[in-house]
Formats: sequence, C-alpha cells, structure tokens
Amino acid sequence: MTKPDLSGKLALITGASRGIGAAVALGLAEAGAHVIAVARTVGALEALDDKIQTVGGKATLLPLDLRRLDEVDKLGPTMAERFGGLDIFIGNAGTLGPLSPAGHVKPQDWDKVFKVNFMANVRLIRSLDPLLRAADKGRVVFTTSQIADESPAYWAPYASSKAALNTFMKTYAAETEKTNMRINAIHPGAVKTAMMDDAFPGGPDFPVKDPADVVDDFLSAVADNCPYHGQIIKLP
Repeated sequence: MTKPDLSGKLALITGASRGIGAAVALGLAEAGAHVIAVARTVGALEALDDKIQTVGGKATLLPLDLRRLDEVDKLGPTMAERFGGLDIFIGNAGTLGPLSPAGHVKPQDWDKVFKVNFMANVRLIRSLDPLLRAADKGRVVFTTSQIADESPAYWAPYASSKAALNTFMKTYAAETEKTNMRINAIHPGAVKTAMMDDAFPGGPDFPVKDPADVVDDFLSAVADNCPYHGQIIKLP
C-alpha cells in the first residue's frame, strides 16, 4: 500500500497517547502532517512527541479530558486562531466501561462511556465542522468497533455508544455528500491495546493485531484520493 503524502496537512487525533491513536499519530507525522495530539496523559503525549521528532515530524500536544465537554467546544476556535484551519480529524478516543448486565450498570458509568465514545465526537464535529468544510479536502475518521454490530451480552454501554457513533457518522456523511469532505469510520478489528487487556484480562482466545498494523488503513482514509464516504470500513 502506497502511503499518502500529507505534507502541509493539519491533523487532530484524540486518544493519541497509546494504542491505535499513538500509532496513527506517528504515521500521520511520518506522512508529513502536523499532528495535534489529544489525550489526558501528559507523560504519554510527551513520549509520543519524542517518537514524532525522531522521524522528523511535527506535533502539538493538547492534554484534555474529553469528558469536559465545555473544553471540547473550544477546540474549533483554538484551531482557527492558532493554525488558521484544520484538514483532518480522527475521533479515536474510547473507553470500555463496565462489562456487566445492562440492568446493573450505574448511571454515572453510562454517562462516562457516552461522553467519551459519542458526545465528545458530536461536540468536536460541532466545533470543527466549519474548519473541515473550509479545508481543500476535509477528512473525518472515527474509530468504531464490531461490537456495535454484534451487541454481545454484558457490553451494553460500549456497544450502544459505538452504534450511536456509527449512525452519527452516516448522517454527517449524508449532510456533506456534495462537498469535498470524506466522512468514514473504521472497524480496526482485534488490536492489542489497553482496552483489549481490560476486556480480556486472561488474554483473548483469538488473534490480535499490533496497532501499527492498522496505520496504513487510517492514512488511506484521510488521503486526498480516499474513495469512501459514509462507510464503515471493516479491516480483516
């Protein structure tokens, strides 16, 4: 797969401190994009920045808890004032929440999972939409999960939040059909992440990929020649 040239692009990615987010952030930087790396953990963001500098890339670190939706709302104006625009948004941050019978999940746990997995992305789009529409070729990619389709027992908060995100993506794509934007979501499949460890503390009984294995697919989805729009791209 030929990697796209993202030179001159400004890319904002959430959940950038580890796992898929960190791997994709590094891939964006290697492809030439200036990466706005958003995550809660300052130390992990700094470690990412070290890796990006090693490959000659550029990054701006933005420590932020996505549950603070009032702070999320400020990102669009901040991007406009500091950088003058935005080309790429990757909504990757996610939280697992409790794996429990639906009737046992506490209201505060539902609230946390939906804030991170769904509402933060909704509010980010609300804030970033003018910049993405003004870009030459605005690109949006959400990280979703096959759990949204499978809806297994005990996964109610996570599955529901990702299903809501998928529907939101499709409606947003329908609204941008006649623009130069491309809006999609990626099912990365089973990937070795901290969330995977939390979900399967004894280790999964199925093969898992390394986060680096899915980077090229994310880069293809934000490339100028991306052919997809309104699609859930399922990786093998």
